[in-house]
Amino acid sequence: MYIAIEGIDTAGKSTQIERLREHFKDAVITKEPGGTEIGKEIREMVLSTRAKSKRAEFLLFLADRAEHIKEVVEPNQGKLIISDRSAVSGVAYALVQKEIDKKDLVLLNNFATNGIYPSKIFLLKLSEDELRFRLSQKELDGIELRGVEYLLNIQEAIIEAAKLLDLELVTIDATRKIDTITSEILNNIN
Repeated sequence: MYIAIEGIDTAGKSTQIERLREHFKDAVITKEPGGTEIGKEIREMVLSTRAKSKRAEFLLFLADRAEHIKEVVEPNQGKLIISDRSAVSGVAYALVQKEIDKKDLVLLNNFATNGIYPSKIFLLKLSEDELRFRLSQKELDGIELRGVEYLLNIQEAIIEAAKLLDLELVTIDATRKIDTITSEILNNIN
């Protein structure tokens, strides 16, 4: 089973993935972007150099996605694969940028993934108030500096992206206690 934990920054993805790692000792834990050597280089390149073309940036992430499927997902299809983000995030960010047609987003992602997607997507969803609070408690990175409204737009776009890609989405209230969230994810995996 291939699952992905999705959510905007500060939603608790890393915390939940660590909890799942403890529970499923034999699971393959990965991330997208950056789950392969080439993916790490692409991610570093995109983060260090602001592409003038959003299409070019999107295509770089598609290259990472294709490599991730080939190197991580396909060889481990008999195991539980838990990914920190997935194609859903890539599509969500592209939807917010509004530079690529929805039909093309689906077509290009199907090409990059060879039609292989997570069987379940878990969206850790934050309220605006909780997001504001969590952001106030940390030093902000480049994405977070774009503001609360931008992050909330991404969160809604994750829902739209899952629908566009026809993927099962389980939305979880990320304002609840960590143990409660973990239990809900475990119940949905089992």
